[in-house]
Amino acid sequence: MQSQVFSEKLKTTLSAYHNRAISTAQVIEKLIALAKELDAATKRAEALGLNDDEVAFYNALAANDSAAAAMGDDKLKLIAAELITQVKKSVSIDWTLRESARARIRVMVKRILNNYGYPPDLQDDAVKLCSPRRSCPAPPGCECLTS
Repeated sequence: MQSQVFSEKLKTTLSAYHNRAISTAQVIEKLIALAKELDAATKRAEALGLNDDEVAFYNALAANDSAAAAMGDDKLKLIAAELITQVKKSVSIDWTLRESARARIRVMVKRILNNYGYPPDLQDDAVKLCSPRRSCPAPPGCECLTS
């Protein structure tokens, strides 16, 4: 999810430049600002003690402010780590082709959320964010799972 946000910002900036809507100096300013945001995101992940895969799931779970407030960082980190472990165990080679494989992963995600007491009214959105999409060519655990 986060990588898509940064990618979209970059595309928007370059598109504006190509359309001559902004100057070269403005592009450089925006790129510097984007680099600072990327650095801040990396430092945040390090401060949380999460690897790239875990931070992707953590961000998906924390996307809902009320869930993040109710659960707290420590519990969300535990859930993210458990999701990574279980999704990697559950993935099959054909998960991008078979809906049943993706459905099995969604059920597993929902069970983990239930086990950790993730707010039931927010689970559907979290399951959508933490479940693989057919269009994703990478294995589960990659950031595109949370986009």
